[in-house]
Amino acid sequence: MNAPAQFVDRRQVRRNFARAASSYDEAAVLQREIGKRMLERLDYVRIEPQRVLDLGCGTGASLTALHERYPGALVIGADLCLPMLRVGQRQHSRLRWLLPFLRGNRSPLLAAEASALPLPAQSIGLLWSNLMLHWLDDPLPAFREANRLLEVGGLLMFSTFGPDTLKELRASFGDGYVHTQRFTDMHDYGDMLVECGFTDPVMDAEVLTMTYARLEDLLADLRRSGSACAMQARRRGLTGRSTWAATRAAYAQCAREGRLPATYEVVYGHAWRSQPRKMADGRTIVRFDPHQRLR
Repeated sequence: MNAPAQFVDRRQVRRNFARAASSYDEAAVLQREIGKRMLERLDYVRIEPQRVLDLGCGTGASLTALHERYPGALVIGADLCLPMLRVGQRQHSRLRWLLPFLRGNRSPLLAAEASALPLPAQSIGLLWSNLMLHWLDDPLPAFREANRLLEVGGLLMFSTFGPDTLKELRASFGDGYVHTQRFTDMHDYGDMLVECGFTDPVMDAEVLTMTYARLEDLLADLRRSGSACAMQARRRGLTGRSTWAATRAAYAQCAREGRLPATYEVVYGHAWRSQPRKMADGRTIVRFDPHQRLR
């Protein structure tokens, strides 16, 4: 299944995160919380990887946690945005003096596309990706690359956002432009994993809600975390006063106890890279239950 192409402006994605590099760690409260929840899911997985790749590592918040969990592993970070990597490198250098388990551990950092990583095939035991996939125009090439990189028995674990994310913001604008990213359904991700050769994909989702005093506060958080809309169909110029007034009024209808909600549908997935079982006629058999849940 191929997603429509050329909907996401990749240059704008890079620009958004470059501008947000210095403010990202302060603003990325939700991103850190989801990363924490992903780490808790590793408690139920038996794996001792020699090499770990954090794909879409940003400023590297997960790199430290992955080092702590797998102290004997080489932990590598990769991201599209070089300024984010530079901020992360400076912070990691400071942390090495504060956290003893990091001393002697340096994370190689790669500025690279998710679909074309400069790493050899079957070289990674755990490929981790927190909230990166919805910035891609089509996740399939990234999943194919992940399958190439993972060793047999290696694990892909990721989080991303589902279609209900920022539904209040999307519904409040009536100007005909796109104001949020396009978010893919959980079951479509499961289908993509199977198409790319992964086995035993497990998908599930939860809904988290952030609240704000004003619409402007939500939009500022999105900008400061690099999460502003980067779709081709976004508004390129300034928004007029009448449009802003109508949008504020529409969003105000969603208020609960004086606060404006911002919904985030968080999709979690994991799948294994294994040797697929083949029939005598050459067909490959994989198994996927889209209703399966993590326990």
